[in-house]
Amino acid sequence: MENGNNFNETFLQAVDAKAQWYDTEELPKILDNYRLMHTCVKVIFDFLVKKALITPDPYKLDKKISDIKAPENEQFVENERSVVMGQRFSDYESTLDFLCNYYKFSVSQISLANIKKLMDLNNSISWNSFSANSNKINTRVLATMVFSARQNSDALTASMVNDNLSKASHALTDINASLKDYTEFQKEWYKGQIRRNVMASPNFDMNKALADHASELQQIKKNFAAGMGKVPFYGELIEEIIQEDQGDKKTEFQNRALAKLSVQSEKDKKTEKRIDTKALIMSALQVLGSTPPQLGVIIQKITDNHDVLESEHNSFMDKVKRAMRKAFGIAEKPLFYNVTFVDQTTGEKRLEKINYQTFMTDMATKARRYSSVAQTNSPGYQKIASMPEEKIAEFVSAQIADCNKLMAILNAMDDFFKNAAAPANKSKIKGLKIDITTLKNSVVKANQLRVEYTSYIEEEAQMKRLGISG
Repeated sequence: MENGNNFNETFLQAVDAKAQWYDTEELPKILDNYRLMHTCVKVIFDFLVKKALITPDPYKLDKKISDIKAPENEQFVENERSVVMGQRFSDYESTLDFLCNYYKFSVSQISLANIKKLMDLNNSISWNSFSANSNKINTRVLATMVFSARQNSDALTASMVNDNLSKASHALTDINASLKDYTEFQKEWYKGQIRRNVMASPNFDMNKALADHASELQQIKKNFAAGMGKVPFYGELIEEIIQEDQGDKKTEFQNRALAKLSVQSEKDKKTEKRIDTKALIMSALQVLGSTPPQLGVIIQKITDNHDVLESEHNSFMDKVKRAMRKAFGIAEKPLFYNVTFVDQTTGEKRLEKINYQTFMTDMATKARRYSSVAQTNSPGYQKIASMPEEKIAEFVSAQIADCNKLMAILNAMDDFFKNAAAPANKSKIKGLKIDITTLKNSVVKANQLRVEYTSYIEEEAQMKRLGISG
């Protein structure tokens, strides 16, 4: 009896410790991967819409997403492909948006039942085995569309699509691997909830329960609804509890359960392993390397908005002037947009001229530069990695500062386009706020790694000054 109570207490402490570890360490990583996948999905969705291969769901904004639900996966008539896949892909993207912005990634929220919902969503489009030969209808049709559209695109667009497919594949693979491990923990968490809410109840007769296997099962069933509410009754996990309490190999079952809940090895690694500061600052650079898809979407939207404004100046004389410039090889006159910047602290406004052509060229250059460092085996990444560590840190800091300036301009440009368009064209203007927020999240994450790097460097310098070696 005493040994049983000792195990019960030890088990619950271990469950709580592992739950805290998941809440603070692992589940946020899964959320980050879902956010990366969502960014890639939005890029691919916009790409297919622009190619007129799918029709966006006209009722998308009217649908209220309140739970995880995979899109439909049934066969459909070929001539309905654009509409059906547009609706399914819209539903899929909306669910990812719900996950990334409204769903709580916590042990108490992501139960065994909700893990199944996540896995159903993950399996609805197999980015990690994205093939036109897939046996899953959505994956097969979507892959056929994407591959066809990519072949008829320019090199930069094709590269952008490939990059997003690759990132979505890696993100989904990491998510599935994490959820597999997390499922094993959730089984132990479930058993912990039984021990805490059912077996610790005043109505649970422990003396009767420990008489034999059948009696413990009867006591658990009798008190289950009162302690667990609408949580499903998983017979195989209840059987594990009974084996841990009074099975012939209960010590083996107890040790196995506690081993699954161990987190001390993670702590040991953290204290024993010296931080690789160069790898840390390079990881900040790689986060910036994930932004080209976001920049690509922004570039396209600004181009489209620019075209809307230009269409308002399309008189006969405008056409003659353009024809003359083209005939005589005369360069386009620089186009300046007068945009208003608002100081977020003071609210003060200032007007500034932005050279449209120069700005767009700089954005495309930035996208190519960051794309070149996205993969560790790329020449661009290797070139920067060969630099002295302090030079890498200076480069990363400069890029983060540059991105912050870029986002200020983008916010000003977003307001400019919305205000500059004629009333008849305002509905054609594409907003940038969501895309700016997505870009900002990446820049913030890169800056967090840069700050962490700086802290380690300063700590090492302080230790050296005190004569302490690492």
